Amino acid sequence: MGRRIITSQLEAKTEGAKLDGYFDKLLKYIPTEIVGGWIAITGLIKSASNIPTNTILWILLAIFTGLTALYILKQTEEANKPAAIKQTTISSIAFIVWVFAIGEPFDSLSFYNPIYGSILLILYNLTIPLINPIEVMQNKRG
Repeated sequence: MGRRIITSQLEAKTEGAKLDGYFDKLLKYIPTEIVGGWIAITGLIKSASNIPTNTILWILLAIFTGLTALYILKQTEEANKPAAIKQTTISSIAFIVWVFAIGEPFDSLSFYNPIYGSILLILYNLTIPLINPIEVMQNKRG
């Protein structure tokens, strides 16, 4: 199963390819590999002493968000198809939503409450599969 979301038979590689349903899209939108990396690295940072934990986490959030975009673009890359920009954007936001729900570094902000992260995570994950990342198809002439 590729990472690129397939919503029409025109996007499928083969004629009998399965179109992505609600749960398939949910799985493809959430960058689980990046979220797992975030959890691992925040655990390492929290266990270290005498470092500016909060500053490092904010910097890493920016880096991981960029990595998410690059990773999803690479994973959805297919010949003769435009980049999956919409899917990449939704996945990058999904990463930020997951980090917000996990807490750090957002818990350093005065307005943050863990319930906000939980609510946002549930609502975002319930709604993103309803979005079809239809990209403009390139016209091949030859």
